[in-house]
Amino acid sequence: MKTQAKVFIVLTRSPTLLSRLVRRVTRAKYTHAALALDEGLEYMFSFGRRRASNPFVGCFKRESLNDDIYGACAELPGVVAEIPVTPAQYAEICGIIESFLLNHHNYSYNTLGLIRNLARVPAENDKRFFCSEFVYYVLNESGVCDFGMLREGIRPEMLLKVNGRIAFEGDLILLRNKRAPQAGSRRFLKFYQ
Repeated sequence: MKTQAKVFIVLTRSPTLLSRLVRRVTRAKYTHAALALDEGLEYMFSFGRRRASNPFVGCFKRESLNDDIYGACAELPGVVAEIPVTPAQYAEICGIIESFLLNHHNYSYNTLGLIRNLARVPAENDKRFFCSEFVYYVLNESGVCDFGMLREGIRPEMLLKVNGRIAFEGDLILLRNKRAPQAGSRRFLKFYQ
């Protein structure tokens, strides 16, 4: 019997100005997407603002429910979708993220792409990503899903169409420090010690 691995799509809506603007334009329940390699959401990655105080400078980053943006939230509406993947797909996902980690200086936040997404006029750029575009790129490149569209056209809630189950929906603040990392995610410990 083949052992199943899991990754987690994490969708959130923070109280930031950019999040409120995206919500107003899209009328979506969630405005940000990240991809976690473990159930404890300790190894969660996305493209987002570099610092909480500056919404205009973004980058590829490891995110945490305790970081300067999420940590300041009194409430953080969100959903965690558990996505079953094969061990080969999990290894591919880890490899893609490892490549982003090692080459993070080559990538930047796709501000123009976000604006084009909101206007429903997508176009791809190999070195620029916004949050949902990145999550879809990793899942698509690893063979987990294919929506048959440009990655820049993906919005956070579209990621809930990926085959999986809702593991949690509600205030993500309740999940802070509640879970332990999966054994499979330990290979990333070397990057952060």
